[in-house]
Amino acid sequence: MMEEYADRVWRGETGDSITDPGLSGRGVMTVADGLGWWPGFGNVIAFETEGHLALWDTSSPFSAGKLYEDVRGWTRAPLTAAFYSHGHIDHVFGTGPFEESGPRATVYAHEAVVPRFQRYLLTSGYNAVINQRQFQLPGLQWPSEYRHPDVTYRDALTVRLGGLTFDLFHAKGETDDATVAYVPEHRLLLPGDLFIWVTPNCGNPQKAQRYPREWVHALRRMAALDAEIMLPSHGAPIFGRDRIRQALLETAEWLESLVTQTLGLLNAGARLDEIVHAVRPPGHLADRPYLRARYDEPEFVVRNLWRLYGGWYDGNPANLKPAPDAVLARAVADLAGGAGKLADAAVKALADGDERLAGHFAEMAALAAPDDPGVHRVRADVFAARAAREASLMAKGVFTWAASESAERAGS
Repeated sequence: MMEEYADRVWRGETGDSITDPGLSGRGVMTVADGLGWWPGFGNVIAFETEGHLALWDTSSPFSAGKLYEDVRGWTRAPLTAAFYSHGHIDHVFGTGPFEESGPRATVYAHEAVVPRFQRYLLTSGYNAVINQRQFQLPGLQWPSEYRHPDVTYRDALTVRLGGLTFDLFHAKGETDDATVAYVPEHRLLLPGDLFIWVTPNCGNPQKAQRYPREWVHALRRMAALDAEIMLPSHGAPIFGRDRIRQALLETAEWLESLVTQTLGLLNAGARLDEIVHAVRPPGHLADRPYLRARYDEPEFVVRNLWRLYGGWYDGNPANLKPAPDAVLARAVADLAGGAGKLADAAVKALADGDERLAGHFAEMAALAAPDDPGVHRVRADVFAARAAREASLMAKGVFTWAASESAERAGS
C-alpha cells in the first residue's frame, strides 16, 4: 500500500506535500521492519531497534499527544533517542509525553538549533503574528519553552543505536541549522525540510534568511548517497534510487537556475525590481509534481537572494530614505483627486486583469483614507481576489490577511 501510494504521488495523481499532508491522521505506517512513518504536518519517522525507540523529528506542540498515542500503538519500546532535522516548531515538540512516562531521551541536533530557540524567545510576538498571517490561525501563540538538544555537532556526527547507524551531516537551505541523516541499514535518506514535494521554501517573505546556493549543494550531496528510500519531513515517501536522484537533482537544477540568473543580473548592476520580474525557473521542469510553487514561489526566492548578497537597498534611490507610506499615499491621492479616485483605479485595474497594479492603488487608497469604509471595501475586494488567484500558500496568506483587515474596518 505504501509504495502504491507513493507511486500515485510521484505521478501527480494525488497530492502530498507541506501544503497538503495527504495521509495525516492515519497513525504510524510501517515502511519496513522496525521502520515507521507517521504522516502529518511535520512527518515523524520512527525506528525500533533492539529494544530502543528513536524518532527523526518529533512533531509540533499541537500534535505531540496524538504522536505519542499513535507511536505507542506501534511499539512499546522506550524513547531513547530523538533527532531534530532543524529547529522549526513543527519538528521539535513531541518528546514531552514520552519523557513524562519513560526515561529522558537523548536529543541530537545541529549546534545552530540552540541560537534559533534563543531568537524565537526574542521575537515571539513577531513570530506569532507572521504565522497567524501565513497559516490563517488568528489565535496562534508562539511557544516560549523549548526542549533543547542534549548533543550537538558542527559538521558531521555518527550515532549508533541498537542495530542502526545514523550518519548525520549539517546543511544550510531553508534554515542554517539543518541536519540530514542517512541510515545505511535501511538505505534510507532523511532530508528533513530540504525536500518537501513543492519548490524549495527558500524565499519566505516573512521569515529569516534562507540559503539557496548552499541548498543546491545539499541536494546534490544527498543524491550522491544512492538511497533506496527517502522519507521527507513533509510529504510522501519516495522509493527507488532513480526516483530519489531525479527528485533531488532536478530540484537542485531548478534552484540553481534562479541563483545563477539572479547573481548574473545583480553583478550587472540591475535593480531588484528588474531582477524580480526577469528571472524565471526552467520551463522544462514545470510539470514535475515536486516542483509546484504551492508554498513558496520563484520571485520570493529572488528577493531572498538579493537580501543575502545585495543587502536591503533595492537600487531605487527614492527607497533609500523614503517618505512614510501614508504621507506618499496622501500626496498621490491629492494628485488623483482623492482616495476614492485611487480606489476606483484599483477596481478598474482589477477588472483589466492587472492585479499587481490594483494592489498598489488599493493599498494607497487605504493609507490615504484609513477611516473610509468604502475605500476599505475596495481594498478587501482587491486582496480577496488576489488571494483567490494565487497558488502559493505564502501569497494567499498575506493577501487573505489584508482582505480580512479591510473587511473588518469596512464593517463587512
